[in-house]
Amino acid sequence: MKIRKDDTVVVLSGRDKGKQGKVLSAEPKTGKVIVEGVQVATKHRKARKQGEESGIITMPTPVYASKVMLICPKCGKPTRVGHAVEGDKKFRACKKCGAKF
Repeated sequence: MKIRKDDTVVVLSGRDKGKQGKVLSAEPKTGKVIVEGVQVATKHRKARKQGEESGIITMPTPVYASKVMLICPKCGKPTRVGHAVEGDKKFRACKKCGAKF
């Protein structure tokens, strides 16, 4: 999976198409990512202990990684991810501007 935690991504399809957000977590086994402010579900929570508040809370739910595209930190455009090797190090690279990150 080419998307990692703390990357900025844009949603390509679904009800949140076009929204941008930061990746909160990535799950390579399931191929899903959780993006801040995207595909938010509401949950009704009942107070279980005294002093705890009940109410409606919002929580982000996972999105398939194939439905999001990485935004290049240098050029700021959605791009596919390539790889570049310098010496012994392997970097991710922007397919549009060639920036390594």
